Amino acid sequence: MTDGFTDPRFDAVRGAFDANLDSGLEQGGAIAVWLDGRPVVDLWGGTRDLADRLPWQKDTLVNVWSVGKGVVALAVAMLVEQGKLDYDAPVALYWPEFAANGKQDITVNQVMSHQAGLDGLPVSLSEAQRQAWSPVIEVLEAMKPNWEPGSVCVYHPETYGYLAGELVRRADGRSIGRFVAQEIAEPLSLSFFFGLPAAQDHRAAQMSASDDAYDWVRQGAASAYPFAYRNRVFSATAPNDRGWRAAEMPAGAGQSDARSLAKIYGALAANGLVDGHQLLSRRVLALATAERFNGVDASSGAPTVFGAGFRIGATGFGPYVSPGHFGHTGWGGAVAFADPARRLGFAYVTNRMLGFDNGIDPRRMRLLDAVYAAL
Repeated sequence: MTDGFTDPRFDAVRGAFDANLDSGLEQGGAIAVWLDGRPVVDLWGGTRDLADRLPWQKDTLVNVWSVGKGVVALAVAMLVEQGKLDYDAPVALYWPEFAANGKQDITVNQVMSHQAGLDGLPVSLSEAQRQAWSPVIEVLEAMKPNWEPGSVCVYHPETYGYLAGELVRRADGRSIGRFVAQEIAEPLSLSFFFGLPAAQDHRAAQMSASDDAYDWVRQGAASAYPFAYRNRVFSATAPNDRGWRAAEMPAGAGQSDARSLAKIYGALAANGLVDGHQLLSRRVLALATAERFNGVDASSGAPTVFGAGFRIGATGFGPYVSPGHFGHTGWGGAVAFADPARRLGFAYVTNRMLGFDNGIDPRRMRLLDAVYAAL
């Protein structure tokens, strides 16, 4: 059963969400839409546990994987707004230890657009070390790039979060989790966490995945740029562990609901203003969403466009988005984006991960069909 509300104009979205649950493709999830600075869809349904017994609640959180990369991009843009970071500057200006082993000229822009050559670590680290943050930072400081920075674009599935998150820490003094909590989540009354407090752990949904959800991992490992996959085991069920949820690993461990993500992107779609709070100026938002790379990802072979951390033109945004849109997709189905021309923010989250990353997830497509038909 689907709970929540829709503006009457968007009643068909409820039917689309019900159809996803009835199809057997969906286990549990949520969809939210903001339009013209206000919520018009906020729905949730299905179940949130592996035993398929506990209903998805209004306050249920779920791991949103790389959707969190867009929130990291927003945090970096906010520091650009404050004059604490410059996209064109070398990373080493803010993080001197980063310059070692030929990395002195890598720019913030290259890090944010997956052109830094640091797509995977050269050594194996335990999960506990990755969750502790500093062991990863020390490896990134000491390593040499896997390939010439700026020569190609290769998606940095995990290291993007550490690189951008450490830039936030160096420029601001707060960790990425604390910065997002104090500068984004709390002012906007959102439920979004990099580092889920123990008191909130009961809200977290358990994740499940089909085997074909790992297709992108297998493809990357077999490519000419396999560095992200050599010393890392990607586990779709890792977020079911308390240690994962508690860690600030912003490339993939963000916990959220659809409501919060839609509000963020709804604000950005309405010139950065929501609830009297200005997230970004028009100038910096335009700067953050300007193209840094437009071509083919050298590892996946997929057409790829990146702004400063935001994806543009991703297949997962569907065929209806207007020019100027931006956001980020997530492993297994989740997505959140802004369509400023429509003044729309869209978010969909799920705990059943499917293997449609190279195409349109039918669950997501059904929802997008209904939303855009209502506009």
